[in-house]
Amino acid sequence: MRARARGKKIHYYYDAGGKPRREIPLGSDYSLAVKKWVELQIDQPEPQGTLITFRTVAERYVREVLPGKAPRTQADNFKELNFLYQFFDNPPALIDSIEPVHIRQYMDLRGKTAKVRANREKALFSHIFNMARSWGLTIGTNPCAGIKGFSEVGRKDIYVEDSAFAAVYKVASQPLKDAMDLAYLTGQRPADVLKTAETDIRECALCITQQKTKAKLRISIEGELADLMVRIMARKATFKVRCLALIVNDDGKRLTYNMLRNHFDAARDAAGVDKDSFQFRDLRAKAATDKADLSGDIRQAQQQLGHTTVGMTEQYIRARKGQKVTPTK
Repeated sequence: MRARARGKKIHYYYDAGGKPRREIPLGSDYSLAVKKWVELQIDQPEPQGTLITFRTVAERYVREVLPGKAPRTQADNFKELNFLYQFFDNPPALIDSIEPVHIRQYMDLRGKTAKVRANREKALFSHIFNMARSWGLTIGTNPCAGIKGFSEVGRKDIYVEDSAFAAVYKVASQPLKDAMDLAYLTGQRPADVLKTAETDIRECALCITQQKTKAKLRISIEGELADLMVRIMARKATFKVRCLALIVNDDGKRLTYNMLRNHFDAARDAAGVDKDSFQFRDLRAKAATDKADLSGDIRQAQQQLGHTTVGMTEQYIRARKGQKVTPTK
């Protein structure tokens, strides 16, 4: 299917081939154009092999690629696929018929309500298409190439002040207090905090393999972290249930991500702290920023975060609290 710009609209045509080339108008509505394209294609001689649609490729991606991703990423990808299906599988679009203009149309449509999610969905589509190329299902150019996503402010300038931390901590449940302390003292992501277990404690260190990057860390159990470990183990000893996870709920069972979110949301609301100014994941950045400030050495923050370069750490923390400088005189 070919696209032609006519004024402010995009019109679609069926390439009937031949010499000279013959094109059949399909209209300006993409969904209807695809439907007409399929109807016309059915009348053509049966091609070798099966017509490959976006869903065909996406389902193979789910079977072969998705299992290798982190659980949280898998869940996000499934949500993203549902939106992609609504556009590229209603009606089914052939993978070779999807062009850059269709990606732009999708982005403009999703961008009306969810710009950040649109960027993530475009990234997933791009990876799926590249996998289709590697599987020999298409030889086309990735239609995402050259299609700009939406600007994201993100949370690169968010620093959780001690007062906000203290306000939430004061009204937090004990499971949340343990999780907040462990997240701040180790500087790890929420998923890594929740999966820490007694078996990760070896040779006076908390051994962590980050889910996202697979980076391996050994965090020395000393100072406030040592005190926290004593407190956590003492609390766990009061439960009849035996669970190896360090962060457990009020029943002594592993605290899940959804439980953590519910506990944190409730405490933040009770403390009157704005949602945009403090999210649990911000504790990782607070830990790194405070580590760099207190030690005077950004490399220590880099090692704690598991970053491969100092540049990554500088970019991660530089806009959060502001560069500390001296006066002119």
